Amino acid sequence: MHFTRVPIVLGLSLCAAAQDMPEGILGFNSGATMTNNRPKVESDFEDEFTTAQRLRGSPGVFNSVRLYTMIQAGTQTDPITAFPAAIKTNTSMLLGIWCSGTTTIENELAAMNNAIEQYGQEWADLVVAISVGSEDLYRASESGVENDAGPGQGPDTIVRFIRETRDAIADTILANKPVIHVDAWSAWANSSNTDVIENIDAIGTDLYPYYTDDLGNAFSNTTEVYDYIWNQTLRFANDTPVWVTETGHPHAGPDVGESVASVDNSAQYWQIVGCDRLFGRVNTWWYNLRDSNTAIEEKFGITEDLSTTARFNLTCPADSGAPAAVNLGPESDSSAPGAGIPWLFTVGLAAMMIWV
Repeated sequence: MHFTRVPIVLGLSLCAAAQDMPEGILGFNSGATMTNNRPKVESDFEDEFTTAQRLRGSPGVFNSVRLYTMIQAGTQTDPITAFPAAIKTNTSMLLGIWCSGTTTIENELAAMNNAIEQYGQEWADLVVAISVGSEDLYRASESGVENDAGPGQGPDTIVRFIRETRDAIADTILANKPVIHVDAWSAWANSSNTDVIENIDAIGTDLYPYYTDDLGNAFSNTTEVYDYIWNQTLRFANDTPVWVTETGHPHAGPDVGESVASVDNSAQYWQIVGCDRLFGRVNTWWYNLRDSNTAIEEKFGITEDLSTTARFNLTCPADSGAPAAVNLGPESDSSAPGAGIPWLFTVGLAAMMIWV
């Protein structure tokens, strides 16, 4: 989550090693605390994951979550309570390791090892990948510093943390999981960060035309801006797979440049970016199901109080290329869609804070 005012550095990067990757993932992001900074507990995560899977008219089942840390808020090395909630709801996980404002990820790796011991293969089977860091390179950049984005990390530190993570998962039930890094598109479109790309299995990119006011971000220009920043990420990724780990448009908040936060613009963004460009084609973790980031004024949550009826129509047009709509019947308290069905198979059927 960031503002972007950076020069575009042109160039091509070397690619990471090729690896089989999951495809067609649909999910949301989830921070470690509530809006009042109370640590989320298992029931909070379970409510989120259940609502995500039951969203009325959604283009496929949203049964994945991206986490920013493996540590339960308020503890040193306890596994985050999102883990048992994910097991209960059959929600796949893009695990997160928080890397900024620290010189070590020892506690994150300890929490991971504790989760392996506590939850075992049932938990590991739901892990999509492990993300080492989130927008650290952006926050350490000139633009990040100018925008008071908070502490970040340079590429050398992120590469060190990536290698430490690979060492930690070797000979464990997570050994074959992809290791990735998530950052702003502007960080990927910067040749000084090439070493990070060379050390990961996939790129997680955060794309927000709303914040990209140096490219002319009036909402009427949204698709042009989105396509530009997406293609900049691809240009530097070369053959490394690219996943969209954050994107969305706020329904409330201040104007940024020419971009206006409104429910109507949030709804249109879902259609022209989500439906037309992402859902069912690019692994996507939308920002967001509900708001919990107290550090920003903007509100991105597509639901109010975790209602399964969103603020706007989630159904994609039949010719959009997105999965067919699900959850079209009357709202009920029945078990969430996909319960007991492996998450990759579920996506296939649909297709036929601390910190944020």
